[in-house]
Amino acid sequence: MPDNTIEFDTAVTTTVTGAHRALVGLSRDLFDHPEIAWEEERSARRVADQLADAGFTVTGGYCDLPTAFSATVGSGELHLGLCAEYDALPGLGHACGHNLISAITVGAATALAPLADDLGITLHVLGTPAEEGGGGKIEMLERGGFDGLHAAAMVHPGPVDVARARPFAVSHSHIEYQGKSAHAAAYPDRGINAADAFTLAQVAIGLLRQQLPSSVRVHGLLTRGGEAPNSIAERTEGRWYVRAETLTELAEVEPRVMRCFEAGALATGARLTVTPESKPYAEFRTDDELLACYERRATAVGRTFGSGADATMARASTDMGNVSQTLPAIHPYIGIDSLPAVNHQPEFAAATLTPAAEQAIGQGAIALAGTLIDAAVTTGIRDRLLS
Repeated sequence: MPDNTIEFDTAVTTTVTGAHRALVGLSRDLFDHPEIAWEEERSARRVADQLADAGFTVTGGYCDLPTAFSATVGSGELHLGLCAEYDALPGLGHACGHNLISAITVGAATALAPLADDLGITLHVLGTPAEEGGGGKIEMLERGGFDGLHAAAMVHPGPVDVARARPFAVSHSHIEYQGKSAHAAAYPDRGINAADAFTLAQVAIGLLRQQLPSSVRVHGLLTRGGEAPNSIAERTEGRWYVRAETLTELAEVEPRVMRCFEAGALATGARLTVTPESKPYAEFRTDDELLACYERRATAVGRTFGSGADATMARASTDMGNVSQTLPAIHPYIGIDSLPAVNHQPEFAAATLTPAAEQAIGQGAIALAGTLIDAAVTTGIRDRLLS
């Protein structure tokens, strides 16, 4: 491939600058209409429509998932993918900044679209639903949605810029105890208390934590605790996550956590049902050459990478980890100057609308587009990805 990097870079910067207000508008529109996992009908359509306006051929309902899509442009032999996320958090809206992810991805894709054939690439934008616990990318992987891609990339917002993703592997489980209701004062001996089962399980987990490796996280919440204070709780439900350094470690420690839930059932006589909410998320395998390209590009547009306690969003779990186990991938974080607010706080959601976040949209799009340009024109990287 001829290396016309300067011309490509100039074109990218010009396009992103010209589209910046529209990209900010996309982010704000998603923010104003948050949709949780698997319900992102409006959000997916909004992102896909903006790509269609940029010349992409869009396929909705991709992989037979109603809120997934694929958008493609170009006809080159090197197939590069960009991922867009747009699901929100229950009760918190876009407190993880997925509105910014979509805007950055659309900005990079819009800038690359007219250059795709000159770069010798086919550019794929994948609209990936249900990252917040639903494992949308895993479903897409298993249904062939990433087949044929040579590499994939995305940028995620956080309090500060961090280049390397180091997410935990994680499992997501729905926990249910079925007991038997009875009047709590008149006939307590005729009931089976499903709330007590959950209490015992939580106490057991709390005690277990001392014996778990420091790399393991166990956390969750009760979503249904009973119906009335004067009735023995007949059914309780909750959602629990187990995180570990790797899928291998997760497979070792998760049964120990599940035994705590089994203990609650054994002690009370309630019936336990554990239902996975998705397949486990994997740890991330970073492509070092692509990450070096992103770091160089991000620094060139003015980003500064952080470290220490403020940089720990890089440890958050993501279904992009499963993608990275299959093909070369990167998942850097871009800061929005939100501190002291951090991801999954209402204040972080508000921070996605600030001037710093708007700047991150433009700079992130330029850096991400530049990374794919480097992958296309750098002989060593291109040949490796095609091999």
